[in-house]
Amino acid sequence: MNETYPRGTDTASSGPTSGGRHGKPGDPGLPRPLLDRFASRLHGRLILPQDPDYEPSRALWNGLINRRPALVARCRNDDDVVASVNFARDNGLPLAVRGGGHGVAGHAVCDGGLVVDLSEMTDTDVDPEGSTARAQGGCTLGDLDRATQRYGLAAPVGVVSATGIAGLTLSGGMGWLRRKYGLSCDNLVSARLVTADGKLLTASGSENQDLFWAIRGGGGNFGVVTSFDYRLHPVGPRVFLCNVYYPLERAGEVLRACERYVAEVPEEAAPLAVLGRIPRAEEFPAAVHGEPFVALLAVSPGTGEAAAEEGERTLRPLREVTEPLCDLSEVTAYTEAQRFLDEDYPNGRLYYWKSVNAPELSDKLIERLAEHAAAAPSPDSTIDVWYQGGAMARVGEEETAFANRGVPYLFGLEGNWDRETDSERNVAWVRDTFADLRHFSTGGVYLNFPGFLEEGEQLLREGYGGNYEPLSAVKAKYDPGNLFRFNANIQPTS
Repeated sequence: MNETYPRGTDTASSGPTSGGRHGKPGDPGLPRPLLDRFASRLHGRLILPQDPDYEPSRALWNGLINRRPALVARCRNDDDVVASVNFARDNGLPLAVRGGGHGVAGHAVCDGGLVVDLSEMTDTDVDPEGSTARAQGGCTLGDLDRATQRYGLAAPVGVVSATGIAGLTLSGGMGWLRRKYGLSCDNLVSARLVTADGKLLTASGSENQDLFWAIRGGGGNFGVVTSFDYRLHPVGPRVFLCNVYYPLERAGEVLRACERYVAEVPEEAAPLAVLGRIPRAEEFPAAVHGEPFVALLAVSPGTGEAAAEEGERTLRPLREVTEPLCDLSEVTAYTEAQRFLDEDYPNGRLYYWKSVNAPELSDKLIERLAEHAAAAPSPDSTIDVWYQGGAMARVGEEETAFANRGVPYLFGLEGNWDRETDSERNVAWVRDTFADLRHFSTGGVYLNFPGFLEEGEQLLREGYGGNYEPLSAVKAKYDPGNLFRFNANIQPTS
C-alpha cells in the first residue's frame, strides 16, 4: 500500500516498521558471550530472533505494528528488570517496555533493541481491610478485577479487560468509574519502578514525590514500573449494564439527553456514547445488522445486594430517550461488565486511534460527529463520546501530571479494520475526522489515544498542557539520556 504514516524510524512517533512481514530483525552487534552472561543473570528468559517463540514475543494487540527487536527479556521479578535496563543502557540499545502490549501506538516493541517484557509479572495482592491492591506491571485489567472482586472491591480502570494496567494508568486511565472515583492514576497510592540508572525506587506521597507526581499522567517516560498500589472502592459484585442502541439519525436527541442526565445525576454513572454501525453478530437482532447507531453505555457503580436493582433505576433514563434499535442492557457481574466490549477489540486487528477534547456539544458538532461516523470505511470503526467531570475533574490541574481535567467531552476516534489493503483509507478517515473536530476544540488530547504521535511536540504539549515543562524537568532528573523514549516522549530539560 501507499503508506500515509511514518514507519521504521527510532523515534517515539514512529509507526509500524517498513520491513514487511518478512523483514530482517535488528542485529545488536553484540558478542554471544555477552548475551550469554546477560541471559544467565535473568530469572526469566532472554529470547533471540532464532528462538521458536520470538515471533509471538514481538506480536502486539495492534496488528498494524510490525517491529522486530533484537532481544526480548521476559522478566519474572524486579531484579530481572534492573538487569535489563542496565544491559540496554550500557550497550547503547534502544529500550521498549511491554506491559499488556495493548497500547494502540505500539510502543511496547522497538526495532533492533531490547524489549523489557513484563507479561509474566502478573501477581496481585489485595488488602481488603485497607482497601488497597498491589499489582505487578504485567497485569491486565482482567487480572486486577478478578483479584479485587473476590472482596467486592474494584480499582477504577479502563473498559477492555485485556488492556495492561501499566500503560493505562501511567497516561491517565478512563473507565466506568471515572466520574464516581476518578481516573486510574488518581487512585494510585504508590509504585515501584526501575529508573534509567538501574535503581529500584518507590514513588508515593512520601517518597520521591516529584516522580510520583510525574507518573500519574506522564506516561512511561520515567522508568519501568514493576508494581502499582491502588486504592480500591466497593463495587459489585452484581451491577447493571446499560447497553442501548438508537438510530444514528437521532444522535442530537440522544447526546443531548445524555448531557442532561450527567448534569442531573452527578457522579452516579459515567456514560459513554458510541456512534457506529451495528455488527453482524448473533447478540444483535438480524433486522438491525449494519444499521448506523448511537449507543449509550454505562455501568452502575453501586455495591451490595441491591446495587443492580438500584443501578437499573439510576440508568433507566438513558434507555428511554426514544425508540431504540435494540436494548441489550442487563444485570451482570462486574467482571463481566468489564469484559463486554472485549470482542470488539480482538487481538491482531488493525487499529489507529486519535482523540479530541471539546468544551461543549454544539448542534453543528453533533452533526459533524454523525456525518463522520457514517462515512467510516470500516463497519467496525466508531466515534466515542466520553462524558467527563465528577471526581476526575475535582483533582487540580497541577496535582498530578494528567492535564485537561476540566474539559467536559473527549472524542475517541477509533479506526478498527481487518485487512492491510484497507489501511490507507482507514488511517485517512481518522486523520480527516481529527482535523475537522479540532475546529470545535480549545485544545487538549488524551495520550492513550495518540495515533502515532506524528504531530510531535505540538501534540505532546496539548496532551500534557501546562504540566509539560515541569515534566521535562523531572525527566531530566531521572532519565537525562532519554533511555525511555518509546512513549509519548518528553524531552529532558537540557
